Amino acid sequence: MQVDFGHTRQKTVDNKEAKLNFIAFVLSHSRQKYKEWLDRPFTTRDVIQAHENAFKWYGGMTNEIVYDQDSLIIVSENGGDLILTKEFQQYRESRGINLRVCRKADPESKGRIENVVGFIKQNYAKHRVFHNIDSWNEQGWEWLNRTGNYKIHNTTKKRPFEVFLLEKQHLKPVSQNIDIQNNYEISIARCVHKDNTIRYQSNRYSLPLGTYNKYEKVCIKETETKELVIYIPDTGEIIAKHSIPEGKGMLIKDKKHSRDRTKGVGAFINTVAERFEDKELAFKYLEKVREKNPRYIKDQLKSSCAKQKVSITKYGLKR
Repeated sequence: MQVDFGHTRQKTVDNKEAKLNFIAFVLSHSRQKYKEWLDRPFTTRDVIQAHENAFKWYGGMTNEIVYDQDSLIIVSENGGDLILTKEFQQYRESRGINLRVCRKADPESKGRIENVVGFIKQNYAKHRVFHNIDSWNEQGWEWLNRTGNYKIHNTTKKRPFEVFLLEKQHLKPVSQNIDIQNNYEISIARCVHKDNTIRYQSNRYSLPLGTYNKYEKVCIKETETKELVIYIPDTGEIIAKHSIPEGKGMLIKDKKHSRDRTKGVGAFINTVAERFEDKELAFKYLEKVREKNPRYIKDQLKSSCAKQKVSITKYGLKR
């Protein structure tokens, strides 16, 4: 099975334009197809739900699923070692998916699904007027039965649905559907840009100063309260939170992100250390705190100011 994404721009009933996104599946032997559309960008949870629907459509799953290097599924590929988005990794483990990722600029490894994406755009979507996403998907499934899986394939010279009747016998059975709503959160990987921002739904969101130098990608989650939570994929550490606005083309910026939060910390440490009876030991201790928890050093220094008389030897530091 191969999986890929596509998008089109459709004329609407009120003569406007709508950008639609779809995910497509194809079985490598029979060329039996499945697809789903959304009138918004896909999230990782949407991708997982589409997989569940596809497995139900096919009546099983294949031994291997081939993907493009999409940020909804893959965070990075390092020398053949895949780092998946947190939610898709959980899903992969729960479903026992054996996946393979296409190399960049390697059209032969994903030729079948790329042909399907083009076929959907040219045969189904072209010149079709968009009313709403529900009717668009219903028409799409009717098209699969009528054309997409019925029309004789140019390579196999057979109708996909006829070959599928034989291929279906070799699919792995799928257990009861997974509860996507309760088990998987919305999560998307985003590239960090040089100006320490990420792009999401036509807006830019700020990140702490220096993020670009540390991380190539971060992950985001959109909460039910329309808040964008940005975190490090490997550790889950939250580095930023923003309210999601209604408009487009905006820069949503946290003022704290434009400041170097380590600037002046050294002077602050010296000032605080001077307030303790054993200044040298206090300085050594505070430097260790700074090294271990750089994000919280200022808060801890402020707390230390309120405890000027306390001896620092209880923390186990030695000269």
